[in-house]
Amino acid sequence: MSDGFRGRLEQAVESLTPGYFALVMATGIISVGMSLEGFDVISDALLAICVAAFVALLALTAWRIVAYQGAVVQDFTDPRRAFGFFTFVAGTNVLGVRLGAADWYSATAVLLTLSGLAWLALGYVVPWTAVLGRQVRPVVATANGTWFIWVVASQSVAVAAATIEPVYESSRRELAVIAVMSWSVGVFLYASTGVLVTLRLMLYEFGPEDLTPPYWVSMGALAITVLAGSRIVEMADAPMVAVTRGLIAGLAVVFWAFATWLFPVLVAAGWWRHVRRGVPLVYEATLWSIIFPLGMYAVAGIYLGRADDLPIALAVGRGELWVAFAAWLIVFATMVRHVLITVFLVPRRQEAVAD
Repeated sequence: MSDGFRGRLEQAVESLTPGYFALVMATGIISVGMSLEGFDVISDALLAICVAAFVALLALTAWRIVAYQGAVVQDFTDPRRAFGFFTFVAGTNVLGVRLGAADWYSATAVLLTLSGLAWLALGYVVPWTAVLGRQVRPVVATANGTWFIWVVASQSVAVAAATIEPVYESSRRELAVIAVMSWSVGVFLYASTGVLVTLRLMLYEFGPEDLTPPYWVSMGALAITVLAGSRIVEMADAPMVAVTRGLIAGLAVVFWAFATWLFPVLVAAGWWRHVRRGVPLVYEATLWSIIFPLGMYAVAGIYLGRADDLPIALAVGRGELWVAFAAWLIVFATMVRHVLITVFLVPRRQEAVAD
């Protein structure tokens, strides 16, 4: 029985998707939203789960890197999975922002340093190993929703930098540079990724099995761009902020409007995939790539509504927060059931053989 459990655990670690930190992203951002709305009990419970998930995934990822290097290298060279590594950057920063909301700014700064270094490294390594360095052409045929996670990672750096800027007054100029630069990089990455993914949809055969949950990140990337822009606008008058404040404030509203327009499109696509075309809706790790955009859109609306005095954005964000929380509960319960069945519980057939 122990051998069976060990084997299942090792198999789970070896096949662990690099995008599983989306669990941390989703849980952390809904915790941030609940904190903004004053639902502290729910927010604190989500924070505890977020921290536990972050530590567990960090340990499992380290185990995978040491024990299954071939699988990790294969992920880095697969354009359909490699961009999932950026969920580590985004998850780390989302957790840091939530800790900052609890006045643990030192933890936010440490996590920002860690994620910032990872963002720089992955930002050069992943595009080369997964896209530019591949001999198989055309690479655009493999473009998918996971590519937008690079955008999310960039904007998460901006949000984290803006979070600690009021506390570290001696480093305000440097944090302003980091925030504005990473936000700007994220905007250009969204534009380029959007073009590549659109070309994939238009030029190559595309069936319901290809419309995976990470396509929702296209909306989540817009939402975190809105949040990052709103946070930058509130920063002190460092030179980098002073010259871009008006531009960023205006673009934040534009991006929120586009994210709002995109929302029904993604819902309709999910209906077409699962209801019209009959693709089974079962648990997979990429489902967290739906929950994060739902929560991120809610937080972006709440923050934009308060920062720019936009009642409609605030009202939409508040309503969406509860939709995101309900979806989180469903996916979390399904995930726990999935892990129990596939890792911890011995299959009945195995029990019969043992008897």
